[in-house]
Amino acid sequence: MRSFRDRFRRWPGVLALSVVLPLSGCVTDSDRPDGAPSSGVPSGPSGPSGSSGSSGSSGSSGSSGGTGGGAETAAPAPEVRGRLRVDGDIRQYLLHRPASASSADGPRPLVVAFHGRGADAAELRAKSRLERAATARGMLVAFPEGLGHGWGAGTRATEQRPDPGRDVRFTEALIEHLVRTERADPGRVYVAGFSNGGSMALRMAAERPTLLAGAASVSGQLPTGDAAVEPTGPVPVMVVYGADDPVRPLAGLPSPPPDPREPILPTRSARDTAAAFAAAGGAGEPVTRHEKGYDRTVWRLGSGGRPDGTVRLLVVHGGGHTWPGSTVPPPDGFGPVSKALNATDTILDFFTDPGPGR
Repeated sequence: MRSFRDRFRRWPGVLALSVVLPLSGCVTDSDRPDGAPSSGVPSGPSGPSGSSGSSGSSGSSGSSGGTGGGAETAAPAPEVRGRLRVDGDIRQYLLHRPASASSADGPRPLVVAFHGRGADAAELRAKSRLERAATARGMLVAFPEGLGHGWGAGTRATEQRPDPGRDVRFTEALIEHLVRTERADPGRVYVAGFSNGGSMALRMAAERPTLLAGAASVSGQLPTGDAAVEPTGPVPVMVVYGADDPVRPLAGLPSPPPDPREPILPTRSARDTAAAFAAAGGAGEPVTRHEKGYDRTVWRLGSGGRPDGTVRLLVVHGGGHTWPGSTVPPPDGFGPVSKALNATDTILDFFTDPGPGR
């Protein structure tokens, strides 16, 4: 298997980051190294729905996450808020470790989960309960915070985001940092997200397929038009979409209305999004099955390095612009939450085994 740094040599932006990160100074009030997570820091404000989920960090006095500063017997805090300087910005993330994590553990899978536009890490954590399900499976989970509560999921420069590649570089730097400090397994790095965050996860899968072992999007599609993102190689991808999404229709939003705060990008349909990843992975014709409460379409990837992987589209009957299985009420106008499946468990099962579906 190629090393993590070998995979990064292909991308000039990350080569620049490898210089910036070690030289950047402290980003917190303590003497922690740049990028070190800080324990005992609250998890931040809740998202627009007003639900912040569980309380902030545990306040544990354990080690700061693989930086070697604590006693060998000290248990790392299960939840910490970290900071990382990338491209001159101090970026934040919420990290969850498995309860049994210790220095003796081997490398662990890592899930990076992107919140929706206008929300934050705490909102996605509450909506998805992703940290509970993932850490119970021995996975690290990082919820990064977007600039201005959003993500540059498309390639078009805007007034608010003149550098459309900034969030891609931040994600690369965050993964590299967690591989180095938290023993995240570079061969088992996954991304997921909701809405604008789902589109961000898809952009990472499209532009950095060799970096990831899988990606999943809930209510997010690939941008198109002058913001188009095109898949560039094989990677297992799952798209979960509500059939009755009133915010981002299942058929896509090729001509979105203008938004003076943050331009809303045009998108492909959910099916075209999945099909684009299937084509990039050399997949054959898809197979569709009708399950109770949703339709499952599966493309089996070709032999381009992912012979056992698939691309899957799950269209949830009656679902809105929501996270299926969530217990958190969505904002007004987002439509109903389907209970036909639990998107969190479904996604994590897919990451663990992205092979041919039923």
